[in-house]
Amino acid sequence: MHQIPELHTLRELRQSGHIHRTVKAEIRENLLARLRAGEPRFPGIVGFDATVLPHLERALLAGHDLVLLGERGQGKTRLIRTVTGLLDEWTPVVEGCEINDHPYAPACVRCRRLAESEGDDLPVAWKHRDERYGEKLATPDTSVGDLIGDVDPIKIAEGRTLGDPETVHYGLVPRSNRGVFSVNELPDLAERIQVSLLNVLEERDIQVRGYNLRLPLDILLIASANPEDYTNRGRIITPLKDRFGAEVRTHYPLDMAAELTLIKQEAALGWDGLGADLPEHLVEVIARFTRLVRESTAVDARSGVSARFAIAAAETAAASAVRRAALTGEERAVTRVCDLPGVVHTLRGKVEFEVSEEGRETEVLAHLLRRAVAETYRNTLGGLDLAPLLARFDEGVQVESGELVAAGELLRRIGPVNGLSKIMSQLGLGDGDESPGHAAAALEFALEGLYLMRRLSKDDVDGAAVYRT
Repeated sequence: MHQIPELHTLRELRQSGHIHRTVKAEIRENLLARLRAGEPRFPGIVGFDATVLPHLERALLAGHDLVLLGERGQGKTRLIRTVTGLLDEWTPVVEGCEINDHPYAPACVRCRRLAESEGDDLPVAWKHRDERYGEKLATPDTSVGDLIGDVDPIKIAEGRTLGDPETVHYGLVPRSNRGVFSVNELPDLAERIQVSLLNVLEERDIQVRGYNLRLPLDILLIASANPEDYTNRGRIITPLKDRFGAEVRTHYPLDMAAELTLIKQEAALGWDGLGADLPEHLVEVIARFTRLVRESTAVDARSGVSARFAIAAAETAAASAVRRAALTGEERAVTRVCDLPGVVHTLRGKVEFEVSEEGRETEVLAHLLRRAVAETYRNTLGGLDLAPLLARFDEGVQVESGELVAAGELLRRIGPVNGLSKIMSQLGLGDGDESPGHAAAALEFALEGLYLMRRLSKDDVDGAAVYRT
């Protein structure tokens, strides 16, 4: 529970020594305090430390409204939402105010009238920083009324005159007054609607339908957009673009470490998520697979390959292990290589291919997945002596595996293998928490790697894989 300050009137607020600061001043001072203390500024944001965040911090310190520009799935919305963490934990507002007026400077007609009648007894309420965030996904049907406000017919029906400023129903922007407001996918907003934001960004006020009403707003406006060469549905009009103080480019994770961290942080994995273990080497396969898809010439580079692709791949593979455990009675669901091919069919629709690749989408993704497995095998087991495992096949053994073959059954079919503990240790599975599922995951990965290195053969029959010499 958050501890709400015990100050309930304007008099008590003044006696406490409270200082009124603008939203941008709050963010600037709190950001500087965290920078000096070496504390995290944007928790949960991965891979932007040396690239995006310095630009964002400079924009916030300068007091600029800004646009985050980047392809889909680069964490733009997540990043915007973390900015609210730089606000003061609690801020005072006039109790009952729709637009969060500060008790020291009431702006709306209702609060000014209340301040005159109540004086130092003006009632004060408190808002937590989590409540000081507003967001709108730009869609073609968004209206000026949605963003700025419109006449409230109910208040007119109650008998108020049409020119009364209190008949206005405020839109999302004024309701986010003294906070952070985000417009996602700004180019998708119709140009005539974008015009309504011009005053918000420059004059810092709003005007509603010709009312003699100008409300000064205290707000930080952050928009997100895809690059214009990809988003052909619309554009940011030049006067609006000029009013944003900064444009910050985002990107996909630049290295494997960031990709791995992102998958493990965001995917609903583990026993508190999908109820399955996803071994580290398979997380690496999925990360490499995602990077290969992004780099592929068969994929439309302008559309990008979202981070959600990797997250969904990890969750789909883990779900396959959960399904197997339910069908075969395994005590512990552990994801194996045989759970990866299903990812291709599930995620095919999340990638936009070049026109020339039409009809080959599944083939392209399956090929890139095999490459990812091979690269991970070389990185993890490439230097390990797997002769004892190969010796089992020299004896004429054939091993059938598949997504419905239980771990215990797979181990029985392979038989005893000298050096199994070394394989598991090399894959990070030998930490004392071993189970038949972990052993099967290690051995199946080794078999698939040996096949991709052309040291074993494999026949795919009705969804099952038969490994042989």
